[in-house]
Amino acid sequence: MVKTIPFGDIIVPSPGFGAMGLTFSLGTKLSLEQAEPVLLKAIELGCTFWDTAVVYLAGINEKLLGDFIRKHNARDKVYIASKCGFNYMGGDFTVKHSPAHIREYNEGTIERLGLLDKTKPTIVHTDTPLEESIPALDEIKKAGKTRYIGLSECTAATLRKANSIAKVDAVQAEYSFFETLHETDGLVDTAKELGIMISPLTILDGRFQGENFYKNKAIVDSIRTLAVRKGCTISQIALAWFAAQGMISIPGTTKAHRLAENWASRDVDLTEDEVREMRKIVNAVKPVGNRYSELHQSMVGH
Repeated sequence: MVKTIPFGDIIVPSPGFGAMGLTFSLGTKLSLEQAEPVLLKAIELGCTFWDTAVVYLAGINEKLLGDFIRKHNARDKVYIASKCGFNYMGGDFTVKHSPAHIREYNEGTIERLGLLDKTKPTIVHTDTPLEESIPALDEIKKAGKTRYIGLSECTAATLRKANSIAKVDAVQAEYSFFETLHETDGLVDTAKELGIMISPLTILDGRFQGENFYKNKAIVDSIRTLAVRKGCTISQIALAWFAAQGMISIPGTTKAHRLAENWASRDVDLTEDEVREMRKIVNAVKPVGNRYSELHQSMVGH
């Protein structure tokens, strides 16, 4: 069983916590008082690797976490990663990675959170050359405003080039039972070669709609059989699978008991035979459908 993941010069607990659903995507916009139970449970358990973004309701998600941290004096208890890269405050929601945008949005993030441990673009796009955007991120790091920098939704070539400009510490990319593309397109191998931590995104929207639901349900049913045998939930065995590969997942929830359930994935010990069995399931039953709409799908993978 894997309970911690090396990241840069520190060790972080696994799994982490994705804060997006507190104000965005799950049909919720929790107040501080409503969000406190799940955040306090995270602190209690030691689930202290938290992920947010400016785009999660125009900074409201960041401010919620910042208010909680200030109220409970939790600065030294949590590690916060955030993302910039969308012109969300400008209102047109376009991808923007200019040095001025990166500096402006990171200053806003620090003001809302009161801290920042890792910063990265939400996605990597072609609007600004890496030779301009990566030095801007590195400048923030050298100024002591963030400890680490990363990228999201990029190709292996982009990751390698960015790392040649300045040390990249982490990369976020879709990776799950339903999407293992990055095992074959070089991203996973490149990240491991360069010592860059991988944080998988596991958004399933689009793959469980319409006829895709029934086709992709076969994967869930196969994994459920193994989970029942292990005496754990499907989500727990999935999180254990990520951790076994040295990746730190960031599942989100608004419920304290669900967070505790995710945290218990640390106690799921997968044998080599079980890992091979899960791999066989993933390879045999290919998922159907895209995770994003056509417009948003065109924004990733640059």
